Amino acid sequence: MLSIIQAAGWPIWPLILCSILALALVLERGVQLQNDKVMPAQLLAQTIEAMQRGMPAQEIIQKLDKAGVMGPVLASGLRCLQENPKASDTDLQASMQMAGRLAAQQLERYLPALATIASAAPLLGLLGTVVGMIDIFGAHTASSNQPALLAHGISVALYNTAFGLIVAIPSLMFWRYFRALVDRHVLAMEVAAETFARHLARLRT
Repeated sequence: MLSIIQAAGWPIWPLILCSILALALVLERGVQLQNDKVMPAQLLAQTIEAMQRGMPAQEIIQKLDKAGVMGPVLASGLRCLQENPKASDTDLQASMQMAGRLAAQQLERYLPALATIASAAPLLGLLGTVVGMIDIFGAHTASSNQPALLAHGISVALYNTAFGLIVAIPSLMFWRYFRALVDRHVLAMEVAAETFARHLARLRT
């Protein structure tokens, strides 16, 4: 493997860097997009139950701020009512929507970078192949006509394209998977936020 990397030349080093970065992003997103990290089980039900038991709003807000990505969204609605008990339903929804957008941005963190790697890796592989072919044909003269060496050089140059695809294909697959996972989490958060907003509206009546 080391001999292939050495023979492929300098263009393969950006691909190796991309592969390491892609692996790090996949592991990081794989951990951070787990259900317990985004929306802990029974978070909404436990929050509503705590409010019905008469738990102080400030204590509930403090717990929600630490409850995954969804917690601060719910806390924003409760904090809005705490700061302005006469806040309208529109004000309440606007506060939670703003927190929801921040939460969605947090879920999408690093996904653009992973998509960029998936797009750039094949081009970097092609660049390595072109550079390798230029070097091969530049060194090939009539006095040094050795088909075996030429064939070997071409095969080595193509390693760049192959490695680019090896990096790009898994990166693209993981990006699409994480993109769908984020969309699912965002939908679940919207439903939970709407349910919590209706509950807060009933408390004021």
